[in-house]
Amino acid sequence: MLTRKQHELLVYINDYLARSGISPSFDEMKDALDLKSKSGIHRLITGLEERGFLRRLPHRARALEVLRMPETAAVGVTTRDPARNKKFAPNVIPGDFRKGLSGRMVSAPKRSVELPLYGKIAAGTPIEALRDTNSIEVPPGLLGRGEHYALEVEGDSMHDAGIMDGDTIIIEKCEGAENGTIVVALVEENEVTLKRLRRRGNSIALEPANKKYETRIFRPEQVKIQGRLVGLLRRF
Repeated sequence: MLTRKQHELLVYINDYLARSGISPSFDEMKDALDLKSKSGIHRLITGLEERGFLRRLPHRARALEVLRMPETAAVGVTTRDPARNKKFAPNVIPGDFRKGLSGRMVSAPKRSVELPLYGKIAAGTPIEALRDTNSIEVPPGLLGRGEHYALEVEGDSMHDAGIMDGDTIIIEKCEGAENGTIVVALVEENEVTLKRLRRRGNSIALEPANKKYETRIFRPEQVKIQGRLVGLLRRF
């Protein structure tokens, strides 16, 4: 049996996964259930895990998998179990828990998402010129809600940020980013680079994460943000 809030959370997570392929954040879950703190969400998720409805995927942020859904039942009214001739509490969802809300088995969420792989970040090559037919499959937990693409890193200018030559990075398309964000920047319409964004008064600094390289300063009109770093894949 599930409590009302457990049932509401499970349905919300299942619908969110079906729409976006990723799990909702704890803040989104808290707001959806009108709870005052995220600790309540933690308790609900733990309860759903213990009952075998939900599983947290290890080593991945915002990674939840719905294992099964309870059978459709009225919520907020007293329901009678004809087999046992006894009442369930209004806050409990009865059912055999093997079938989904539609009466069929619930399918697992998507295991991977296909993204375009535009090639290497190379001086003199805008992102638009890198488009080709290559693609790469990535875990949906690496992605947000927007449009994404992948690039291969060339060079060691971001080494101290844990980004190595040959890594594949996942970029969320955007035209602006917060100070300190690692971004893909188009400089003076002809050079693409991966650097940390720093705004300094009326100037923009593109900061490497390697002492061998210097920070470069530009006027705002010289730099266009083409995306921000959201994930990284590495082969060993």
